[in-house]
Amino acid sequence: MHELRNSIQSLHRKAAEYHDFAAKAHRAAAEHNEKGENELGSWHLDRALEHSDQAFKIAQEVYSKSGRMESMSYEK
Repeated sequence: MHELRNSIQSLHRKAAEYHDFAAKAHRAAAEHNEKGENELGSWHLDRALEHSDQAFKIAQEVYSKSGRMESMSYEK
């Protein structure tokens, strides 16, 4: 159970990193679009979407594992 808890914590950190990457890419996209650099803005927007999608996948994995952890905690 301790390994599962560590795994979940690690996944939370990884998801948070991807959320941060997505936020940075969104900010970069906005800056480029404000300067009229639409091609660069679009490139950063695509990266933001990729990072956001990855964070979502990891969050789903955390949810799946946390359910198992909850059910394991009732077993004695």
